[in-house]
Amino acid sequence: MSSTHAEDLKLRLMTIELLRTAKKQYTYRELSAKTDLPVTVLSRYAKGHVLPNAARAKQLWNILTKLVGLETELHRIIRFNEDGYFDNTWIVGDFNILKQAAHHALATFAGKRVTKVLTAAVDGIPLATMVANSLGVNLAIAKRNKEVGVPAFLEETYVLRDSGVTMTLYLPKNAIKRRDSVLVVDDMIKTGETQVALVNLVQKAKAEVSGIYSLIAIGDEWQKRIKLPKSCSVQVVTRVKPKKK
Repeated sequence: MSSTHAEDLKLRLMTIELLRTAKKQYTYRELSAKTDLPVTVLSRYAKGHVLPNAARAKQLWNILTKLVGLETELHRIIRFNEDGYFDNTWIVGDFNILKQAAHHALATFAGKRVTKVLTAAVDGIPLATMVANSLGVNLAIAKRNKEVGVPAFLEETYVLRDSGVTMTLYLPKNAIKRRDSVLVVDDMIKTGETQVALVNLVQKAKAEVSGIYSLIAIGDEWQKRIKLPKSCSVQVVTRVKPKKK
């Protein structure tokens, strides 16, 4: 994905959609005060009479996401149980959240080269599918079992932290090409082992990693495990502190 007119248009349309969401909670006068834009201009944007230019769309996007964006929504629905875990079913199955996340990923990686999205089965698939669609690229999925009919695989074995359980991810060998620039996408980063395994699969394919994108990260211990080139970044929508059991 390179910076193109189509990419700019996507961002501008996404910003209008977010403005309409904000309008359900704020008046035009309140939004005017927060964005430093006249009420008449905001009204014309929200009604679809005119689109903001790319620079203004980016500015508006950054302001509006803090008011009604994805992070606010995630914090609203994350609830830990008494054992220190939370159910992510409502997150990975919520189309509105996934749609917002896909928009957020597009805005975050706008201008960066992404030719493919990679995730691990199974919970990461809904988010990665939406993100790949938003970026206009294909999706590759690393699975825990080899599929019949696939002639060759790249594989990566790792040990789940504190469990002693060994996991292996299998990726069809032709799923990622040497010239690909791959965005690793997952719904959640807990310990970082899965994301490291996905990065290693990209490197085994002799492709480049363009970054890592995740909705939620638990704590910060995982940061010690994920090593990326300086040109890459790990973008997390929201971070939550692990609950003591």
